[in-house]
Amino acid sequence: MKNRNITIIDVAREAQVSTATVSNVLNRKSNIPMAEETIRKVEEAAKNLGYRRNVLAASLSKKHSYELGLLLPGFAGYFGSFAEVMESAAHDRGYRLAVYSTESDPMIEKRHLESLLERRVDGLLCHGLAMSHDSTRAIVSDGTPLVLFNAWDWPEDIAIGAVNVDFRQACIYGVRHLREQGCEWVGYIGPSPTNATDIQRRGGFIEGTRLLRIEEQSGCFVIPAEFDYGTLIDQLVALHNGDRYPIGILAFDDAMAYRFLMKAMEKGYRIPGQFKVMGINNSYYAKFSYPGLTSVDIPYDLQANLALDWLLSPSAPPPPSKPSSPDIKEPYSIVGTTVNIYAPLIIRGSTGA
Repeated sequence: MKNRNITIIDVAREAQVSTATVSNVLNRKSNIPMAEETIRKVEEAAKNLGYRRNVLAASLSKKHSYELGLLLPGFAGYFGSFAEVMESAAHDRGYRLAVYSTESDPMIEKRHLESLLERRVDGLLCHGLAMSHDSTRAIVSDGTPLVLFNAWDWPEDIAIGAVNVDFRQACIYGVRHLREQGCEWVGYIGPSPTNATDIQRRGGFIEGTRLLRIEEQSGCFVIPAEFDYGTLIDQLVALHNGDRYPIGILAFDDAMAYRFLMKAMEKGYRIPGQFKVMGINNSYYAKFSYPGLTSVDIPYDLQANLALDWLLSPSAPPPPSKPSSPDIKEPYSIVGTTVNIYAPLIIRGSTGA
């Protein structure tokens, strides 16, 4: 029997007590005297049956808790910014938002899973790196609707759909931009270990070099967290005998791009004369670094609102997008149960704007 079908009637029958007694025990009504043996029997019956106490029972009687769950792999960078926008969007629709960070820790993931099942949220929004497929299935099987975001290659039966930023296409545009700026050679630098987001961005970079037929004038580098960017810069200069400038760099995110840019300037190289550098996420310091960092912008508002509206109206997927003018690309496209959001390139001084 699935967890959602277990009621206090089942628990009362198993423990051989009244439903009122079960309610008093599970709701921890300490002002009502109860024997320790009775409490033990009820708690044991609830555990054996897999009953989950609804902490929002009053709102459940109306078939809504008016609470949603947001699962993220962390709070830094994009994740924190997205959580802020999503919280505001949920509030505008009359919902509370419970935000959880799994930190890629299976034990934390398990604890959050149990909390979500107990709270019986009306719906769940989950980043593709926040939870395993198995854990997510456990929530879905409990009857909780789910919309994924920035989740690629997930089984189609797990979620209503996915709302993804099209990083692959953005990186294709990034390669083209670097070449248009005169880069003789272009490179991609990504994190170690890699993840699904990096695979999308790296894949877009590789596809961009293929489309421009410059595979032999490009390369990908995996950068461990504590790697010395000066070593990479020396390797790139040696690789090109110091005479094939400018060299274009597309980094996994703004943090990596910024570290590369700062180290190159520290070593005396001109930006954007000898190195042209761009990142992804259009973070705060991308706007105010010197020179300003060219970056792929993230349409947080559009992604949050599309995902939230779809979650609250599962039978009504996002409508086809319409560009605001003939010269502007469509804000998003829909393929099956996946929405792909266009991410524009913000050009600044680090690539010669």
